[in-house]
Amino acid sequence: MRIAIANAPLSAVETLRTVLSRSPNYKLSWVAKYAADAVSMCVEDKPDLLLMGLLMPLADAVDCTLRIMKQSPCAILVVAVDYERQISEVFEVMGAGALDVVNVPMPGTERGSYELLRKVESIGKRIAASSTKGVGNRIPVSVKKEQRLPFLVVVGASTGGPKTIAAILSALPKNFPASILIVQHVDQQFADGIARWLGQNCKLPVDIARNGERPLAGHVLLASTNDHMVLTSERAIAYTAEPLENPYRPSADVFFESIAQNWPQPSVAILLTGMGRDGASGLLKLYQAGWHTIAQDKDSCAVYGMPKAAIELGAAKLVLSPAEIAEELMSYAKSRSIGPIKG
Repeated sequence: MRIAIANAPLSAVETLRTVLSRSPNYKLSWVAKYAADAVSMCVEDKPDLLLMGLLMPLADAVDCTLRIMKQSPCAILVVAVDYERQISEVFEVMGAGALDVVNVPMPGTERGSYELLRKVESIGKRIAASSTKGVGNRIPVSVKKEQRLPFLVVVGASTGGPKTIAAILSALPKNFPASILIVQHVDQQFADGIARWLGQNCKLPVDIARNGERPLAGHVLLASTNDHMVLTSERAIAYTAEPLENPYRPSADVFFESIAQNWPQPSVAILLTGMGRDGASGLLKLYQAGWHTIAQDKDSCAVYGMPKAAIELGAAKLVLSPAEIAEELMSYAKSRSIGPIKG
């Protein structure tokens, strides 16, 4: 895998170079002193992965990430000195298209080196999976309708997802009657922080989804581990390591397929911005089961991978921007007489 570094101190560059040299699978292609230079460098010699520091104002970091993802999209891993002190900035950059964040390893510490290599390896697997074309399974799913179930909205997202999810949720009123379940590709250490960040940007209560919980009207739950979130036959949330070979963790496909199998009342399924094809075949199964399926449009995506794959499979009934998705959710609830939550 060809890796580049941008906007990091010389000491950090040397540390990153040393750690990456431990694996024969990684080649350092180039180093850009400033993140802005990385935009042109990515056009001239696009790496598989860009390690980008946060030594610039937030607006510049977000703009740089957006420009790279539009002009010459590649995987971006943010490298920070102490990301916990910059968590809001990290989420903004991830919303613009960065995949993940990791601290620069402290010299002489193995734990930091291991974490960096683990995240690089994980991103490498996702890059490899993105280049593999999946084939949708067009076997219809039989669904038995039941009453007294909450209005359910299921969402899958990856690169650029947090910002898009925030845009949709912030447009919904505090008494919006749906239970919203979200699978976002993110390391489990950030799930709680993203849930709090989303809660600060919308009127609905947002929390991480815990094992054994059931969908509750008027609440948003976010997948919270590196295992796959699923809905069981008892309609409770659970986590499973299987399938182990799936590089997307948690996987939107695995989640959507469990919904198709175990939620008997079709509602709304949404696939948002992201690299690769995760969620496309699962969205197709929901479409075949009678769900109202939506894919994010190309112009508003940080990375037009997952929605594009779903559209190519014929899995999306509608293709909409985030603002239009929020409007469609309101319209869907109104047209089916799903009233606001009381109290």
